[in-house]
Amino acid sequence: MTEAPATMPVWVDDQTVGGVLRRTARMHPERDAVVFPGLALRWSWSELDRRVDAVASGLMALGVAPGEHIGIWSMNAPEWVVTQFAAGRIGAVLVNVNPAYRLHELESALQLADVTTLIVGTPFKGSHFSQMVESLCPEAAQARSPDWSSARFPKLKRLIALAEPPGPGWLDWSGLTRCETSSELAARESRGEAQDVYNIQFTSGTTGLPKGAMLSHRNVLLNAYYVGRRLRLSEADRICVPVPFYHCFGCVLGTLVCAVYGAAIVVPAPSFEPRATLAAIESERCTAVYGVPTMFVAMLEHAERQPFDLSSLRTGIMAGSPCPLPLMQAVVSVMGGREMTIGYGQTEASPIITMTSVDDPIEVRAGTVGRPIPGLEVSLVEPGTRREITGDEPGELRVRGHCVMAGYYRNPEATARALDAEGWLYTGDLARARADGNYRIVGRSKELIIRGGENIYPPELEEFLHHHSNVAEAAVVGLPDARFGEVVAAWVVPKPGSTVSAHDLREFCRGQIAHFKIPHYIQIVDQLPRTVTGKVQKHVLRQQGIDDFGLHGADETPTA
Repeated sequence: MTEAPATMPVWVDDQTVGGVLRRTARMHPERDAVVFPGLALRWSWSELDRRVDAVASGLMALGVAPGEHIGIWSMNAPEWVVTQFAAGRIGAVLVNVNPAYRLHELESALQLADVTTLIVGTPFKGSHFSQMVESLCPEAAQARSPDWSSARFPKLKRLIALAEPPGPGWLDWSGLTRCETSSELAARESRGEAQDVYNIQFTSGTTGLPKGAMLSHRNVLLNAYYVGRRLRLSEADRICVPVPFYHCFGCVLGTLVCAVYGAAIVVPAPSFEPRATLAAIESERCTAVYGVPTMFVAMLEHAERQPFDLSSLRTGIMAGSPCPLPLMQAVVSVMGGREMTIGYGQTEASPIITMTSVDDPIEVRAGTVGRPIPGLEVSLVEPGTRREITGDEPGELRVRGHCVMAGYYRNPEATARALDAEGWLYTGDLARARADGNYRIVGRSKELIIRGGENIYPPELEEFLHHHSNVAEAAVVGLPDARFGEVVAAWVVPKPGSTVSAHDLREFCRGQIAHFKIPHYIQIVDQLPRTVTGKVQKHVLRQQGIDDFGLHGADETPTA
Protein backbone atom coordinates (compact mmCIF):
# COMPACT_ATOMS: atom_id res chain seq x y z
CA MET A 1 0.00 0.00 0.00
CA THR A 2 1.47 3.36 -1.00
CA GLU A 3 0.52 6.82 0.16
CA ALA A 4 -1.68 8.96 -2.02
CA PRO A 5 0.34 11.86 -3.44
CA ALA A 6 -0.50 15.23 -1.92
CA THR A 7 -2.00 16.37 -5.23
CA MET A 8 -4.36 13.40 -5.49
CA PRO A 9 -7.83 13.95 -3.95
CA VAL A 10 -8.74 11.45 -1.25
CA TRP A 11 -12.27 10.39 -0.41
CA VAL A 12 -12.39 12.03 3.06
CA ASP A 13 -11.46 15.47 1.68
CA ASP A 14 -15.07 16.69 1.43
CA GLN A 15 -16.60 14.56 4.19
CA THR A 16 -17.86 15.20 7.70
CA VAL A 17 -17.16 12.97 10.67
CA GLY A 18 -20.76 11.75 10.71
CA GLY A 19 -20.65 11.01 7.00
CA VAL A 20 -17.45 8.97 7.30
CA LEU A 21 -19.06 6.77 9.94
CA ARG A 22 -22.13 6.23 7.75
CA ARG A 23 -19.99 5.18 4.78
CA THR A 24 -17.92 2.76 6.86
CA ALA A 25 -21.07 1.26 8.39
CA ARG A 26 -22.34 0.55 4.88
CA MET A 27 -19.06 -0.97 3.72
CA HIS A 28 -18.28 -3.07 6.82
CA PRO A 29 -21.57 -3.45 8.70
CA GLU A 30 -20.73 -6.59 10.68
CA ARG A 31 -17.06 -6.00 11.41
CA ASP A 32 -16.07 -4.97 14.92
CA ALA A 33 -16.05 -1.21 15.42
CA VAL A 34 -15.75 -0.66 19.18
CA VAL A 35 -14.53 -3.22 21.70
CA PHE A 36 -14.21 -2.64 25.45
CA PRO A 37 -12.97 -5.99 26.79
CA GLY A 38 -13.33 -4.93 30.42
CA LEU A 39 -17.02 -4.16 29.85
CA ALA A 40 -17.65 -7.24 27.67
CA LEU A 41 -18.87 -4.73 25.06
CA ARG A 42 -18.55 -5.30 21.33
CA TRP A 43 -20.32 -3.17 18.72
CA SER A 44 -20.22 -3.62 14.97
CA TRP A 45 -20.02 -0.63 12.65
CA SER A 46 -23.74 -0.89 11.91
CA GLU A 47 -24.52 -1.02 15.64
CA LEU A 48 -22.35 2.02 16.35
CA ASP A 49 -24.01 3.89 13.47
CA ARG A 50 -27.46 3.06 14.86
CA ARG A 51 -26.53 4.26 18.35
CA VAL A 52 -25.06 7.47 16.96
CA ASP A 53 -28.29 8.15 15.07
CA ALA A 54 -30.31 7.68 18.26
CA VAL A 55 -28.15 10.00 20.37
CA ALA A 56 -27.90 12.57 17.56
CA SER A 57 -31.70 12.60 17.33
CA GLY A 58 -31.98 12.87 21.11
CA LEU A 59 -29.63 15.86 21.20
CA MET A 60 -31.66 17.54 18.48
CA ALA A 61 -34.84 16.89 20.46
CA LEU A 62 -33.25 18.64 23.45
CA GLY A 63 -32.70 21.68 21.25
CA VAL A 64 -29.01 21.38 20.44
CA ALA A 65 -28.59 23.62 17.40
CA PRO A 66 -25.94 23.53 14.65
CA GLY A 67 -22.73 25.12 15.90
CA GLU A 68 -23.57 24.65 19.59
CA HIS A 69 -20.77 23.43 21.82
CA ILE A 70 -21.17 20.00 23.42
CA GLY A 71 -18.63 19.31 26.13
CA ILE A 72 -17.74 15.81 27.30
CA TRP A 73 -15.95 15.25 30.61
CA SER A 74 -15.32 11.57 31.01
CA MET A 75 -12.74 8.84 31.08
CA ASN A 76 -12.54 6.58 28.00
CA ALA A 77 -16.00 5.06 27.65
CA PRO A 78 -18.28 3.79 24.85
CA GLU A 79 -20.47 6.86 25.30
CA TRP A 80 -17.48 9.08 24.50
CA VAL A 81 -17.21 7.47 21.06
CA VAL A 82 -20.95 7.81 20.44
CA THR A 83 -20.91 11.47 21.48
CA GLN A 84 -17.97 12.21 19.20
CA PHE A 85 -19.78 10.97 16.10
CA ALA A 86 -23.22 12.25 17.14
CA ALA A 87 -21.87 15.79 17.52
CA GLY A 88 -20.34 15.56 14.06
CA ARG A 89 -23.57 14.24 12.60
CA ILE A 90 -25.73 17.16 13.78
CA GLY A 91 -23.25 19.94 13.05
CA ALA A 92 -22.44 20.60 16.69
CA VAL A 93 -18.94 21.30 18.01
CA LEU A 94 -17.38 18.74 20.35
CA VAL A 95 -15.42 20.24 23.25
CA ASN A 96 -12.98 17.79 24.83
CA VAL A 97 -12.57 18.30 28.59
CA ASN A 98 -9.60 16.62 30.24
CA PRO A 99 -10.89 14.20 32.93
CA ALA A 100 -7.87 15.08 35.07
CA TYR A 101 -9.18 18.64 35.39
CA ARG A 102 -10.24 19.84 38.79
CA LEU A 103 -12.52 22.71 39.74
CA HIS A 104 -10.32 25.63 38.71
CA GLU A 105 -9.61 24.11 35.29
CA LEU A 106 -13.15 22.86 34.68
CA GLU A 107 -14.57 26.31 35.35
CA SER A 108 -12.13 27.87 32.89
CA ALA A 109 -12.89 25.28 30.22
CA LEU A 110 -16.66 25.69 30.40
CA GLN A 111 -16.41 29.47 30.26
CA LEU A 112 -13.69 29.72 27.62
CA ALA A 113 -15.46 27.36 25.22
CA ASP A 114 -19.06 28.57 25.74
CA VAL A 115 -20.24 25.01 26.45
CA THR A 116 -24.04 24.74 26.24
CA THR A 117 -24.38 20.98 26.86
CA LEU A 118 -22.06 19.06 29.18
CA ILE A 119 -21.99 15.27 29.18
CA VAL A 120 -20.56 14.08 32.48
CA GLY A 121 -18.86 10.75 33.05
CA THR A 122 -19.27 8.08 35.69
CA PRO A 123 -17.13 8.31 38.85
CA PHE A 124 -13.59 7.01 38.48
CA LYS A 125 -11.20 6.45 41.36
CA GLY A 126 -11.08 9.79 43.20
CA SER A 127 -12.95 11.74 40.55
CA HIS A 128 -16.69 12.16 41.11
CA PHE A 129 -17.42 14.25 38.05
CA SER A 130 -21.08 15.09 38.72
CA GLN A 131 -20.34 16.25 42.29
CA MET A 132 -17.63 18.58 41.02
CA VAL A 133 -20.00 19.98 38.38
CA GLU A 134 -22.66 20.62 41.01
CA SER A 135 -20.16 22.38 43.28
CA LEU A 136 -19.49 24.84 40.44
CA CYS A 137 -23.12 24.96 39.32
CA PRO A 138 -25.32 24.74 42.45
CA GLU A 139 -28.35 25.84 40.41
CA ALA A 140 -28.43 22.40 38.80
CA ALA A 141 -28.14 20.65 42.17
CA GLN A 142 -31.07 22.66 43.54
CA ALA A 143 -33.26 22.56 40.41
CA ARG A 144 -36.54 20.67 40.33
CA SER A 145 -36.29 20.03 36.60
CA PRO A 146 -33.67 20.15 33.82
CA ASP A 147 -34.89 23.69 33.06
CA TRP A 148 -32.50 25.96 34.98
CA SER A 149 -29.89 28.65 34.38
CA SER A 150 -26.51 29.40 35.92
CA ALA A 151 -25.14 32.81 36.79
CA ARG A 152 -21.56 31.54 36.56
CA PHE A 153 -22.12 29.74 33.25
CA PRO A 154 -24.79 31.71 31.36
CA LYS A 155 -24.34 29.66 28.16
CA LEU A 156 -24.74 26.27 29.91
CA LYS A 157 -28.22 24.83 29.38
CA ARG A 158 -28.01 21.07 29.86
CA LEU A 159 -26.20 18.54 32.03
CA ILE A 160 -26.33 14.93 30.88
CA ALA A 161 -25.13 12.19 33.24
CA LEU A 162 -23.65 8.96 31.92
CA ALA A 163 -24.28 7.44 35.36
CA GLU A 164 -27.55 7.66 37.29
CA PRO A 165 -28.59 11.34 37.22
CA PRO A 166 -27.82 12.84 40.65
CA GLY A 167 -30.96 14.96 40.69
CA PRO A 168 -33.83 16.50 38.70
CA GLY A 169 -31.55 19.20 37.30
CA TRP A 170 -29.87 16.55 35.18
CA LEU A 171 -30.77 14.70 32.00
CA ASP A 172 -30.31 10.96 31.56
CA TRP A 173 -27.98 9.52 28.89
CA SER A 174 -30.06 6.35 28.65
CA GLY A 175 -33.00 8.46 27.51
CA LEU A 176 -30.96 9.69 24.55
CA THR A 177 -30.03 6.18 23.50
CA ARG A 178 -33.70 5.17 23.27
CA CYS A 179 -34.64 7.97 20.89
CA GLU A 180 -36.03 7.01 17.51
CA THR A 181 -34.11 8.40 14.55
CA SER A 182 -35.50 11.82 13.76
CA SER A 183 -36.79 12.54 10.28
CA GLU A 184 -34.90 15.84 10.51
CA LEU A 185 -31.55 14.15 11.12
CA ALA A 186 -30.77 13.53 7.45
CA ALA A 187 -31.53 17.16 6.60
CA ARG A 188 -29.33 18.41 9.45
CA GLU A 189 -26.51 16.07 8.42
CA SER A 190 -26.68 17.12 4.78
CA ARG A 191 -26.06 20.75 5.71
CA GLY A 192 -22.70 19.95 7.30
CA GLU A 193 -19.55 21.09 5.48
CA ALA A 194 -16.04 19.67 5.66
CA GLN A 195 -14.66 23.12 6.53
CA ASP A 196 -17.02 23.57 9.51
CA VAL A 197 -15.42 23.67 12.94
CA TYR A 198 -16.09 20.29 14.51
CA ASN A 199 -13.85 20.07 17.57
CA ILE A 200 -12.39 22.40 20.22
CA GLN A 201 -9.43 21.01 22.12
CA PHE A 202 -7.62 22.84 24.89
CA THR A 203 -3.92 23.29 24.47
CA SER A 204 -1.04 25.12 26.02
CA GLY A 205 1.09 24.19 23.06
CA THR A 206 2.36 27.31 21.36
CA THR A 207 1.52 30.63 22.94
CA GLY A 208 0.86 30.39 26.68
CA LEU A 209 -2.25 29.87 28.80
CA PRO A 210 -4.89 27.28 27.80
CA LYS A 211 -6.70 28.05 24.58
CA GLY A 212 -9.30 26.22 22.53
CA ALA A 213 -7.86 25.09 19.20
CA MET A 214 -10.64 24.91 16.60
CA LEU A 215 -10.34 21.91 14.30
CA SER A 216 -12.55 21.32 11.27
CA HIS A 217 -13.94 18.03 9.95
CA ARG A 218 -11.42 18.29 7.11
CA ASN A 219 -8.52 18.92 9.51
CA VAL A 220 -9.04 15.77 11.54
CA LEU A 221 -10.23 13.46 8.75
CA LEU A 222 -7.31 14.15 6.43
CA ASN A 223 -4.94 13.73 9.36
CA ALA A 224 -6.57 10.39 10.19
CA TYR A 225 -6.45 9.29 6.55
CA TYR A 226 -2.74 9.99 6.02
CA VAL A 227 -1.73 8.54 9.39
CA GLY A 228 -3.60 5.36 8.49
CA ARG A 229 -1.82 5.19 5.15
CA ARG A 230 1.55 5.53 6.83
CA LEU A 231 0.58 2.68 9.18
CA ARG A 232 -0.69 0.67 6.18
CA LEU A 233 -4.04 0.04 7.82
CA SER A 234 -7.08 -1.77 6.44
CA GLU A 235 -10.38 -3.07 7.79
CA ALA A 236 -8.50 -6.17 8.97
CA ASP A 237 -6.54 -4.20 11.58
CA ARG A 238 -7.41 -3.99 15.25
CA ILE A 239 -5.96 -0.98 17.09
CA CYS A 240 -5.43 -1.05 20.85
CA VAL A 241 -6.01 2.49 22.15
CA PRO A 242 -5.06 2.98 25.82
CA VAL A 243 -4.44 6.72 25.29
CA PRO A 244 -7.14 9.19 26.42
CA PHE A 245 -9.96 10.19 24.08
CA TYR A 246 -9.90 13.82 25.26
CA HIS A 247 -6.55 14.16 23.45
CA CYS A 248 -6.02 14.11 19.68
CA PHE A 249 -4.04 10.90 20.14
CA GLY A 250 -7.22 9.11 21.18
CA CYS A 251 -9.99 10.85 19.26
CA VAL A 252 -8.20 11.45 15.95
CA LEU A 253 -5.47 8.83 15.66
CA GLY A 254 -7.69 6.38 17.52
CA THR A 255 -11.41 6.57 16.78
CA LEU A 256 -11.26 8.54 13.53
CA VAL A 257 -8.44 6.52 11.99
CA CYS A 258 -10.49 3.40 12.71
CA ALA A 259 -13.62 4.96 11.22
CA VAL A 260 -11.78 5.95 8.04
CA TYR A 261 -10.34 2.45 7.49
CA GLY A 262 -12.99 0.25 9.11
CA ALA A 263 -10.47 -1.07 11.64
CA ALA A 264 -11.61 -2.08 15.12
CA ILE A 265 -10.87 0.21 18.05
CA VAL A 266 -10.05 -1.79 21.17
CA VAL A 267 -10.11 0.15 24.45
CA PRO A 268 -8.52 -1.76 27.33
CA ALA A 269 -9.69 0.34 30.30
CA PRO A 270 -11.01 3.80 31.27
CA SER A 271 -7.41 4.94 31.69
CA PHE A 272 -4.05 3.37 30.97
CA GLU A 273 -3.27 0.12 32.78
CA PRO A 274 -0.29 -1.86 31.45
CA ARG A 275 -1.69 -5.28 32.26
CA ALA A 276 -5.12 -4.50 30.80
CA THR A 277 -3.45 -3.18 27.64
CA LEU A 278 -1.31 -6.29 27.15
CA ALA A 279 -4.30 -8.52 27.90
CA ALA A 280 -6.39 -6.68 25.31
CA ILE A 281 -3.68 -7.06 22.66
CA GLU A 282 -3.60 -10.79 23.40
CA SER A 283 -7.35 -11.49 23.63
CA GLU A 284 -8.41 -9.25 20.75
CA ARG A 285 -5.44 -10.09 18.53
CA CYS A 286 -4.59 -6.42 18.10
CA THR A 287 -2.30 -5.51 15.22
CA ALA A 288 -1.43 -2.02 16.50
CA VAL A 289 -1.03 -0.24 19.83
CA TYR A 290 -0.64 3.43 20.70
CA GLY A 291 1.11 5.15 23.57
CA VAL A 292 3.64 7.63 24.85
CA PRO A 293 7.09 6.28 25.76
CA THR A 294 6.27 5.97 29.47
CA MET A 295 3.34 3.68 28.60
CA PHE A 296 5.58 1.41 26.55
CA VAL A 297 8.11 1.32 29.40
CA ALA A 298 5.35 0.24 31.80
CA MET A 299 4.09 -2.44 29.37
CA LEU A 300 7.59 -3.82 28.88
CA GLU A 301 8.16 -3.99 32.63
CA HIS A 302 4.89 -5.86 33.07
CA ALA A 303 5.55 -8.19 30.14
CA GLU A 304 8.82 -9.22 31.78
CA ARG A 305 6.90 -10.37 34.88
CA GLN A 306 3.97 -12.01 33.09
CA PRO A 307 4.13 -13.40 29.56
CA PHE A 308 1.45 -12.48 27.02
CA ASP A 309 0.89 -13.70 23.48
CA LEU A 310 1.57 -10.53 21.48
CA SER A 311 2.26 -12.29 18.18
CA SER A 312 -0.54 -10.42 16.42
CA LEU A 313 1.14 -7.05 17.04
CA ARG A 314 2.68 -5.40 13.99
CA THR A 315 2.66 -1.63 14.29
CA GLY A 316 1.48 1.37 16.25
CA ILE A 317 2.38 4.93 17.16
CA MET A 318 4.69 6.18 19.88
CA ALA A 319 4.44 9.94 20.37
CA GLY A 320 4.33 12.70 22.94
CA SER A 321 7.97 12.69 24.06
CA PRO A 322 11.36 11.33 22.99
CA CYS A 323 11.84 7.62 22.20
CA PRO A 324 15.36 6.40 23.02
CA LEU A 325 16.78 3.75 20.70
CA PRO A 326 16.89 1.06 23.45
CA LEU A 327 13.19 1.53 24.06
CA MET A 328 12.35 1.13 20.39
CA GLN A 329 14.53 -1.98 20.24
CA ALA A 330 12.72 -3.47 23.23
CA VAL A 331 9.30 -2.72 21.72
CA VAL A 332 10.37 -4.59 18.59
CA SER A 333 12.05 -7.55 20.30
CA VAL A 334 9.80 -8.06 23.35
CA MET A 335 6.41 -6.85 22.13
CA GLY A 336 6.85 -7.72 18.46
CA GLY A 337 6.07 -4.20 17.24
CA ARG A 338 8.45 -4.57 14.31
CA GLU A 339 6.74 -1.74 12.39
CA MET A 340 6.27 0.68 15.31
CA THR A 341 6.27 4.32 14.16
CA ILE A 342 7.05 7.68 15.74
CA GLY A 343 4.68 10.62 15.33
CA TYR A 344 5.26 14.30 15.99
CA GLY A 345 2.76 17.12 16.04
CA GLN A 346 0.54 19.23 18.25
CA THR A 347 -3.14 19.81 18.83
CA GLU A 348 -3.12 22.90 16.61
CA ALA A 349 -2.04 20.64 13.74
CA SER A 350 -4.83 18.08 14.19
CA PRO A 351 -2.32 16.61 15.43
CA ILE A 352 0.30 14.83 13.25
CA ILE A 353 2.83 16.90 11.27
CA THR A 354 5.62 14.40 10.67
CA MET A 355 5.72 10.64 11.07
CA THR A 356 8.06 7.78 10.37
CA SER A 357 7.03 4.88 8.13
CA VAL A 358 6.59 1.23 9.06
CA ASP A 359 9.50 0.24 6.82
CA ASP A 360 11.98 2.89 7.99
CA PRO A 361 15.20 1.59 9.57
CA ILE A 362 15.00 1.44 13.35
CA GLU A 363 17.56 4.27 13.61
CA VAL A 364 15.17 6.54 11.71
CA ARG A 365 12.20 5.42 13.79
CA ALA A 366 13.99 6.12 17.06
CA GLY A 367 16.30 9.00 16.09
CA THR A 368 13.89 11.18 14.10
CA VAL A 369 10.23 12.16 14.00
CA GLY A 370 9.96 11.21 10.33
CA ARG A 371 8.91 13.26 7.36
CA PRO A 372 5.78 15.39 6.79
CA ILE A 373 2.57 13.57 5.96
CA PRO A 374 1.24 14.26 2.43
CA GLY A 375 -0.31 17.65 1.82
CA LEU A 376 1.81 19.49 4.39
CA GLU A 377 4.67 21.93 3.89
CA VAL A 378 7.28 22.06 6.63
CA SER A 379 10.18 24.48 6.91
CA LEU A 380 12.55 25.80 9.58
CA VAL A 381 12.87 29.44 10.51
CA GLU A 382 15.00 31.52 12.81
CA PRO A 383 13.09 32.03 16.08
CA GLY A 384 12.05 35.64 16.49
CA THR A 385 12.83 36.86 12.97
CA ARG A 386 11.08 33.93 11.22
CA ARG A 387 13.74 34.07 8.52
CA GLU A 388 13.77 30.77 6.64
CA ILE A 389 16.75 28.53 7.34
CA THR A 390 18.43 26.24 4.83
CA GLY A 391 21.01 23.50 5.33
CA ASP A 392 21.41 21.61 8.59
CA GLU A 393 21.11 24.59 10.94
CA PRO A 394 18.36 24.07 13.56
CA GLY A 395 15.35 26.35 13.52
CA GLU A 396 11.74 26.64 14.67
CA LEU A 397 9.57 24.17 12.80
CA ARG A 398 6.54 25.62 11.04
CA VAL A 399 3.85 23.86 9.02
CA ARG A 400 1.26 24.82 6.41
CA GLY A 401 -1.51 22.75 4.85
CA HIS A 402 -4.68 20.80 5.61
CA CYS A 403 -3.73 20.09 9.25
CA VAL A 404 -3.62 23.71 10.45
CA MET A 405 -6.36 24.73 12.87
CA ALA A 406 -8.89 27.44 12.12
CA GLY A 407 -7.55 29.41 15.09
CA TYR A 408 -8.09 29.67 18.84
CA TYR A 409 -11.71 30.11 19.90
CA ARG A 410 -12.43 33.72 20.87
CA ASN A 411 -8.72 34.52 21.08
CA PRO A 412 -7.61 36.48 18.01
CA GLU A 413 -4.44 37.74 19.70
CA ALA A 414 -3.14 34.24 20.41
CA THR A 415 -4.23 33.13 16.94
CA ALA A 416 -2.21 35.93 15.35
CA ARG A 417 0.88 34.86 17.29
CA ALA A 418 0.57 31.22 16.23
CA LEU A 419 -0.55 31.69 12.60
CA ASP A 420 0.73 34.12 9.99
CA ALA A 421 -1.03 35.64 6.99
CA GLU A 422 0.38 32.98 4.68
CA GLY A 423 -1.14 30.14 6.68
CA TRP A 424 1.98 28.96 8.52
CA LEU A 425 1.57 27.51 12.01
CA TYR A 426 4.60 28.12 14.22
CA THR A 427 5.14 25.17 16.56
CA GLY A 428 7.69 26.59 18.99
CA ASP A 429 9.81 23.44 18.59
CA LEU A 430 13.39 23.56 17.36
CA ALA A 431 14.23 20.98 14.71
CA ARG A 432 17.00 19.96 12.37
CA ALA A 433 16.33 18.72 8.82
CA ARG A 434 18.26 15.66 7.70
CA ALA A 435 19.40 14.99 4.15
CA ASP A 436 16.98 12.04 3.91
CA GLY A 437 13.95 14.30 4.44
CA ASN A 438 13.35 13.29 8.05
CA TYR A 439 13.31 15.77 10.92
CA ARG A 440 14.88 15.59 14.34
CA ILE A 441 13.50 17.63 17.24
CA VAL A 442 16.40 19.14 19.16
CA GLY A 443 14.70 21.35 21.72
CA ARG A 444 11.97 23.90 22.31
CA SER A 445 12.04 27.60 21.73
CA LYS A 446 9.44 28.14 24.42
CA GLU A 447 9.11 26.81 27.93
CA LEU A 448 6.64 24.00 27.35
CA ILE A 449 7.09 21.09 29.75
CA ILE A 450 6.13 17.64 28.42
CA ARG A 451 5.60 15.22 31.30
CA GLY A 452 4.83 11.72 30.04
CA GLY A 453 3.09 13.11 26.96
CA GLU A 454 1.08 15.75 28.87
CA ASN A 455 1.76 19.38 27.93
CA ILE A 456 2.29 21.78 30.83
CA TYR A 457 2.93 25.49 30.26
CA PRO A 458 4.72 27.21 33.15
CA PRO A 459 2.86 30.58 33.04
CA GLU A 460 -0.42 28.76 33.67
CA LEU A 461 0.95 27.02 36.74
CA GLU A 462 2.76 30.13 37.98
CA GLU A 463 -0.49 32.08 37.74
CA PHE A 464 -2.30 29.42 39.75
CA LEU A 465 0.37 29.31 42.49
CA HIS A 466 0.02 33.06 42.87
CA HIS A 467 -3.53 32.45 44.14
CA HIS A 468 -2.06 31.00 47.34
CA SER A 469 -2.41 33.67 50.03
CA ASN A 470 1.21 33.32 51.19
CA VAL A 471 2.91 33.27 47.77
CA ALA A 472 4.61 36.41 46.47
CA GLU A 473 6.34 34.96 43.40
CA ALA A 474 6.60 31.64 41.62
CA ALA A 475 8.73 30.38 38.75
CA VAL A 476 8.22 27.00 37.08
CA VAL A 477 10.59 25.03 34.85
CA GLY A 478 10.88 21.46 33.63
CA LEU A 479 13.61 19.18 34.96
CA PRO A 480 14.79 15.97 33.31
CA ASP A 481 13.31 12.72 34.62
CA ALA A 482 14.13 9.14 33.68
CA ARG A 483 10.51 7.99 33.79
CA PHE A 484 8.43 10.91 32.50
CA GLY A 485 11.00 12.72 30.36
CA GLU A 486 10.39 15.88 32.36
CA VAL A 487 8.74 16.80 35.64
CA VAL A 488 7.58 20.12 37.06
CA ALA A 489 9.81 22.07 39.42
CA ALA A 490 8.68 25.26 41.16
CA TRP A 491 10.66 27.96 42.95
CA VAL A 492 8.42 29.92 45.32
CA VAL A 493 9.05 33.17 47.21
CA PRO A 494 6.76 33.66 50.25
CA LYS A 495 5.13 37.00 50.96
CA PRO A 496 6.97 39.13 53.52
CA GLY A 497 6.17 37.94 57.04
CA SER A 498 4.58 34.73 55.76
CA THR A 499 5.75 31.16 55.58
CA VAL A 500 4.80 28.42 53.17
CA SER A 501 6.05 24.86 52.77
CA ALA A 502 6.26 22.42 49.87
CA HIS A 503 3.58 20.34 51.62
CA ASP A 504 1.28 23.40 51.86
CA LEU A 505 1.64 24.10 48.16
CA ARG A 506 0.99 20.51 47.07
CA GLU A 507 -2.13 20.40 49.25
CA PHE A 508 -3.24 23.69 47.70
CA CYS A 509 -2.88 22.17 44.23
CA ARG A 510 -4.66 18.89 44.94
CA GLY A 511 -8.24 18.88 43.70
CA GLN A 512 -7.80 22.18 41.87
CA ILE A 513 -5.37 21.33 39.05
CA ALA A 514 -4.55 18.10 37.22
CA HIS A 515 -2.24 15.75 39.12
CA PHE A 516 0.44 15.88 36.42
CA LYS A 517 0.77 19.65 36.89
CA ILE A 518 1.47 19.45 40.62
CA PRO A 519 5.16 20.26 41.10
CA HIS A 520 7.40 17.27 41.72
CA TYR A 521 10.14 19.51 43.11
CA ILE A 522 9.44 22.63 45.18
CA GLN A 523 12.09 25.03 46.45
CA ILE A 524 11.18 27.82 48.90
CA VAL A 525 13.57 30.71 48.29
CA ASP A 526 14.06 34.30 49.37
CA GLN A 527 14.32 35.62 45.82
CA LEU A 528 14.46 34.52 42.19
CA PRO A 529 17.49 35.08 39.93
CA ARG A 530 16.82 37.95 37.53
CA THR A 531 18.45 39.87 34.71
CA VAL A 532 19.16 43.58 35.02
CA THR A 533 15.79 44.20 33.35
CA GLY A 534 13.97 42.12 35.97
CA LYS A 535 13.28 39.00 33.90
CA VAL A 536 13.47 35.72 35.83
CA GLN A 537 16.48 33.69 34.64
CA LYS A 538 14.84 30.31 34.21
CA HIS A 539 17.95 28.74 32.72
CA VAL A 540 19.66 29.48 36.03
CA LEU A 541 16.85 27.79 37.94
CA ARG A 542 16.96 24.79 35.65
CA GLN A 543 20.70 24.30 36.18
CA GLN A 544 20.28 24.88 39.90
CA GLY A 545 17.59 22.19 40.00
CA ILE A 546 19.75 19.74 38.07
CA ASP A 547 22.59 20.36 40.55
CA ASP A 548 20.46 20.34 43.72
CA PHE A 549 18.56 17.16 42.87
CA GLY A 550 21.45 15.22 41.35
CA LEU A 551 19.98 15.04 37.87
CA HIS A 552 23.26 15.13 35.96
CA GLY A 553 23.34 12.42 33.32
CA ALA A 554 19.59 12.54 32.65
CA ASP A 555 18.64 12.97 29.02
CA GLU A 556 17.92 16.69 28.80
CA THR A 557 17.60 16.96 25.03
CA PRO A 558 14.64 15.46 23.15
CA THR A 559 15.70 13.13 20.37
CA ALA A 560 12.33 12.44 18.74
